[in-house]
Amino acid sequence: MPDNKIILAGGSGFLGQALARHFQTLGWEVITLTRKPSAAARGREIIWDGQTVGPWATELEGAKVVVNLCGKSVDCRYTAANRRELIDSRVHPTRALGRAISACKIPPATWINCSSATIYRHTHDEPWDESGTDFSPTAEVKDAFSLEIIHAWEKELAMAETPSTRKLALRTTMVLGEGKNSVFPVLCRLARMGLGGKMGSGKQYVSWLHEIDFCRAVGWLIDHEEVTGPVNLAAPHPLTNAEMMRLFRQAVGMPLGLPAATWMLEVGAFFLRTETELILKSRRVIPGKLLSSGFDFRFPTFPEAVTDLMAARPN
Repeated sequence: MPDNKIILAGGSGFLGQALARHFQTLGWEVITLTRKPSAAARGREIIWDGQTVGPWATELEGAKVVVNLCGKSVDCRYTAANRRELIDSRVHPTRALGRAISACKIPPATWINCSSATIYRHTHDEPWDESGTDFSPTAEVKDAFSLEIIHAWEKELAMAETPSTRKLALRTTMVLGEGKNSVFPVLCRLARMGLGGKMGSGKQYVSWLHEIDFCRAVGWLIDHEEVTGPVNLAAPHPLTNAEMMRLFRQAVGMPLGLPAATWMLEVGAFFLRTETELILKSRRVIPGKLLSSGFDFRFPTFPEAVTDLMAARPN
C-alpha cells in the first residue's frame, strides 16, 4: 500500500487538475473520484455519484489524504434550482466521504474539505484571520445565501464521525491560474479590451492566491499535523479592487480602463447569469494559520503573482 496516496474528490476542475499535476510531480499516487471520466485526467479515475457510498470507498483505505473539491460554481444566478444545487453539490459529497472514512479499517490520516473565505463579514477594516467569528451577512452586497451555503458545508464536515482522521476546512479565496474556472484569464481579457477599470466603488478588498501556492499550501497542511479546523487559503497581502485592476491594466499594457458603476454591474450580471456579490463583497482575509506554522509563500504579493502568470501565457 503506497505511503503517499491522495484522493481528489471532484478533481476534474481547475484546482483538482492543479493538485494532480503538483502531487504527481512529487511522486504521489493520485486517484480522482469523478462522475465524468476524462481522457486528459492524471492518475487513476474512479467513478462515484458524489452522494452514496459505493465501491469507490475502498480506495480510501490507507490513503494519506482525501481532498474534497466538489461544488457547483457560484458563478450563476441564485435561482431556486441553482440554490438547491449549490448546497447539495457541497453537502452530499461531504456526507458521503464522511461515511466512507468512518467505515475504513485504515482511515485516511487527513481529510481536507474545501470551504470559502466568503464566510467572513464584508469589511474594509482590519483583515480576518481564522480567529474571526463575525459571519453576519451584509445587505449591501447580498451575501446572505452565500453564507448559508458555507455554513451548511462546514457543518456537514464538523458532524462527520471520523475520530482517527484530522479534518481541515479550507476557506479558500480567489485562486489565480490559467486553468478552466480561474478568473485570471477573464480579468486579463477585460483589461485588454479597455474594460479594466474599478468595479463599483473599487474600495472593496480582494483576497487571492497563486495556484502554485494553493498546491504548496495543501502539501504543507498535509505534513503539519498540528494544524486543524478552518484554514484561510489566501496570500498575506489582499488589495483593493481598484488597485488590482490597475495592476491588470499595467500587466497587459493598457493605459486606460473604463470603470463599472454598481448599477452597470447589476445589469451586466443579469445578462451574464451571475451575481454582483462575487465582485462587490469586500473579502479582506489573511492566512493566519499558514503564517504562524511557518509557511513561506512563493508569491506573497499581487504584482509578483501577476508577473509570473503573465510570463507563462502564450504570446
